[in-house]
Amino acid sequence: MSWHILTATATLAAGMYKGQFLDRDEPNVFVAANSNALPMEPRPINPDWVIAGNPVARSALHSRPADTYATMAVWDCTAGQFRWFFGWDEMVVILEGDVHVTAEDGSSRLLTAGDMAYFKAGTWATWRIDNYVKKAAVMRKPFPLPVSLLYRSLGRLRSVIKGKQVGGVL
Repeated sequence: MSWHILTATATLAAGMYKGQFLDRDEPNVFVAANSNALPMEPRPINPDWVIAGNPVARSALHSRPADTYATMAVWDCTAGQFRWFFGWDEMVVILEGDVHVTAEDGSSRLLTAGDMAYFKAGTWATWRIDNYVKKAAVMRKPFPLPVSLLYRSLGRLRSVIKGKQVGGVL
């Protein structure tokens, strides 16, 4: 069975796990928008998470594939300090402003415009925003364990096959 067929099978399985089939006829195959043109809506931070200040957050959805396992959005926030729980894997690019981020392990970093960061699902981080920050984010739901294990196994198999092809064995 080829790698592409196995990948397609795993992708379909992920969609069926949620009780949904992937929509192959989805009309929006390309979505483009300026992050400043998206309609921002209030997204209050959980008051129990706020450490200092009165941060006001907003977000706007950019896109979401039919399988609903990922989302692309824009998020901004005014000054304040808070803890944030990442329920999904999140990859961000800071568009404007800056934020001091401290991870659970104590590591910290000032993220400024142009910086990229990754936050693992199931983790907490402390965000301190001195003035304002705006980010673009791609959030991905972690796959159910059986699907995740299948993808990892397929990745290892693919690496072994590529290694054999490079070595001239296949």
